[in-house]
Amino acid sequence: MIHIVFNEADTAVLTKAIELDETLQGEVVQIKDDYAVGPLANIYIGEGIAARKTWWMQVLAGGDYDGKTEDGSVDDYKTIAELVGELRRNPGEIVWIWAAQNKHDVSGYYWLLHFLKEFQGRVFILYLNNLPFFNEKGNIFYPSWLHTIPPKEFLKAKKLARPITLSEFEVDPDEWIRLCNENKGVRILEGGKKLVQYDYDFYDADLKSFITKDWQKAGKLIAQFLSKNKHTTGDAYLLWRLKLIIAGGEYEIQGALKNMKDFEIRRKAGITEQVNE
Repeated sequence: MIHIVFNEADTAVLTKAIELDETLQGEVVQIKDDYAVGPLANIYIGEGIAARKTWWMQVLAGGDYDGKTEDGSVDDYKTIAELVGELRRNPGEIVWIWAAQNKHDVSGYYWLLHFLKEFQGRVFILYLNNLPFFNEKGNIFYPSWLHTIPPKEFLKAKKLARPITLSEFEVDPDEWIRLCNENKGVRILEGGKKLVQYDYDFYDADLKSFITKDWQKAGKLIAQFLSKNKHTTGDAYLLWRLKLIIAGGEYEIQGALKNMKDFEIRRKAGITEQVNE
């Protein structure tokens, strides 16, 4: 059995769950890129793969992750090549795809299906869509991310595993190709597996609303956004957008425009503050 997840934190919690249940024994594989943001055109051929890598390099340049992490796309194609090779060599091997109801997991699921159609019947989905679980305190909650589920609760989740149908292998990749052809920058989950797309500046207005008349570190501003805003994304993307907002000249900064802890930002006098609830 091969388990596929889309977040590093999911890998850790699923590994703990496997230790609790020998029937889940198997390798945990992570798809690392965040396909909910960035260019998708020609994503399965060299031109598109290179364009996406270049875009990620621009996003990460001069920020907290510059030089510390790869964009993820190259690793994902290597990962999927190894996975497909294993499935072809071992006809008894099966795949479980674990996904929670968030745009990151669903975008990764869509990207992944392209490579797995030939293994229909051996590929299972565990989509935790609007399903209740118990947290560590024993309270019911509806997780948006796998890693928020206690390991022991995964033993209940495994009952949800079902084969991805032939119809899904036809319809879902077509939906993904449609999104790829639109080639916008941000994908948002509306419900179920329905993704809608927006331009790269989708988060800008909300991000601006967290800029106040007082100096605050970029890291604090981004943390506020991530904890309070309805729609969120990765901090590297938000730092990139914040730097582009600053380039517009509407705000004052002090410090070096590099990592989140390196500079502070505030509104210029006369700019009206937008109040966040």
